[in-house]
Amino acid sequence: MSLSIEELRRGLAEHGQEHVLAFWDSLDEQGRTNLAGQIETIDFQLMERLIAEWVLDEPPAERFREITPVPTIPKADSSRADAREAWEAGEEALRAGRVGLLLVAGGQGTRLGFDGPKGAYPIGPVTKRSLFAYHADKLHNAQDRYGCTLPWYIMVSDTNETETKTFFRENGHFGLKESQIKFFRQRMAPCVDERGKFMLEEPGSLAMNPNGHGGVIPAIVENGIARDANERGVDTLSYFQVDNWAIKSIDPYFIGYHVLRGGDMSSKIHRKNEPREAVGVHCLCDGEYRVIEYSELDIYPQLLETDKDGLPRYYAGNPAMHVISLGFIERVNDHFVDFPWHRAHKKIAYVGADGRVVKPDKPNGYKFETFVFDALRFIRHDPIALEIGRLGEYTPIKSFEGDNSVVAAWSSMREYWGGWLEAAGHSVPRDAQGKVAIEIEISPRFAFSKDEFLSKASQLSLPDSGNVIIAGDGAAR
Repeated sequence: MSLSIEELRRGLAEHGQEHVLAFWDSLDEQGRTNLAGQIETIDFQLMERLIAEWVLDEPPAERFREITPVPTIPKADSSRADAREAWEAGEEALRAGRVGLLLVAGGQGTRLGFDGPKGAYPIGPVTKRSLFAYHADKLHNAQDRYGCTLPWYIMVSDTNETETKTFFRENGHFGLKESQIKFFRQRMAPCVDERGKFMLEEPGSLAMNPNGHGGVIPAIVENGIARDANERGVDTLSYFQVDNWAIKSIDPYFIGYHVLRGGDMSSKIHRKNEPREAVGVHCLCDGEYRVIEYSELDIYPQLLETDKDGLPRYYAGNPAMHVISLGFIERVNDHFVDFPWHRAHKKIAYVGADGRVVKPDKPNGYKFETFVFDALRFIRHDPIALEIGRLGEYTPIKSFEGDNSVVAAWSSMREYWGGWLEAAGHSVPRDAQGKVAIEIEISPRFAFSKDEFLSKASQLSLPDSGNVIIAGDGAAR
């Protein structure tokens, strides 16, 4: 540790947080080093502001004179001239090496019943290939198509960095060049109790949580990712989250609209199924681009309005897909002190006065985080919001069963790829409800889209019965 215990005590006392050293004398060298290292990373000025605004006081909700639906671009259709132009511009940007992938992968698979990084989850229903492998296959596909090398920037957290790097290494980096994959860590923020005091999860460790996916903005700059991208000639980053196997992470349409319209930060949107669907809503608040989180919908009741057909008037749901210009990230980072923070009232395990861990049965503290979509309020152009369908593009995995689950993802795979096989003239077994009755996996390395699949389908020799697996090299079994 770079600070002495006296310096640590003095610095903590200045901010009323010296209690976190209560067990210092009983800690071994490793425990002391760990706790001191955590303390040295804390932005005390920021934490004092967050505690004053969000814990010791209750800030009023933002109020807007007018909230209107965000204007959107219809689903990309090659029969439209604007879509064809966007596709060509996106392909040119890819061939020119201007595009990099930005993956947020700091979470664990706990809610999936999985012990490890969420990206290592074996999502393949037959092959058990991981989410990371699916994303890597898409990268291979694009590199083969466009003759480029796409850098892959992966944001991890303190909780899964070592495991994630080990998983990539054990899997041979999924056939990619090790030099094109760059891991970087986001900042952590201390959890506080309802009095604004830092909490210990163990005698030698603060209770901390990642600073949210908005933390990708300072992390890109602080960890040298922006510099690396600039040196490679990359000026455009395709942002996505690890839990969506179906993401079109390298979408020429989306990239092309962003490039042609001079975008700072562009978004994809999907139509909400019903007003209270648990996704944020893209809208314009007093003319400023915002995403209102679903947890705040009751503050703005107009966001729950429906049209004459009973469909959400504010339909633009947020699937967490963006294309972001590198220069915009650097500009926002320069003023990140103005970036909005959010709090979450949570059940947080903590060390009691006797040194034992207490697991509360109701929320007892606060976690602070930032959301990447809040950067949209800083854009300097008209909104670029491209509508997408869900099947084959948006099936996030938040739990094992239910909505947005592993089980739902497997179902979407069957329906999505079953439709490809049928379009190619193959018979696909279906049950009495018309649902595909076998498991199907088609590697994104073999075909990233239905059109690409149909162009290659003649080379396939599929089994007469049973599950269908089509590997990256086109081998079917």
